[in-house]
Amino acid sequence: MSAGHFVKYTFIALDPAWRRLDAEQRRLHKRELMAACEDFADGHLLQAFSLVGMRGDAELMLLAEAENLERIHEFHVVLAQSGLMKWARISHSFLGMRKGSEYSEDERTVPRAFRGRYVFVYPFVKSREWYALPADERWRIMQAHIAVGREYPGVDNHTAYSFGLDDQEFVVAFDTDDPATFLDLVQRLRTTEASRYTVRDTPSFTCIAMSLERALGALDGEPIGAEALPAV
Repeated sequence: MSAGHFVKYTFIALDPAWRRLDAEQRRLHKRELMAACEDFADGHLLQAFSLVGMRGDAELMLLAEAENLERIHEFHVVLAQSGLMKWARISHSFLGMRKGSEYSEDERTVPRAFRGRYVFVYPFVKSREWYALPADERWRIMQAHIAVGREYPGVDNHTAYSFGLDDQEFVVAFDTDDPATFLDLVQRLRTTEASRYTVRDTPSFTCIAMSLERALGALDGEPIGAEALPAV
């Protein structure tokens, strides 16, 4: 099982007082954060997602992938220097690594962008009883679990491994254009034998994929590049 790039999910929550700043100051703050992201995106995978209206504890999610932890660290150092982050906090943070699965031959070691309109992310921990099972028994259980997932080809799995890197064992992420199909998949997976060994799979984040500029604009309803058009 070869290892690949590091994956970092950063969920950002804003201080509501930021929206009471004047529009030009808010635009400057957003441009500074955009500049930090554009610098990292030159040579690395970076995607932005809006959670406005989806949860009460995060409004923006940044997905960053890099070949080493130092680059992830440098990105967040620069990110913290932006004006916007002085009015924000990281409400949730999940670090993982792309790695080949012992239960599937799917290639997961290279950076792979989310392509669906919606992305669903949650940390995942299995019980110690799971790891105490014989390897062939775990294989049998997981093949049945994977078979259910393959009944939903419109939902793509982007699971990363976190053993020893973060509190969770996996960062589970799916993308799709149809949230209802994802809901049906998760409901079905609850009935599998593998689900009996789940210890934790929350909090769960529903994210809407969009450009970084649009995701930042959603924070206050103001475009970044120009004055808002007058109402007609």
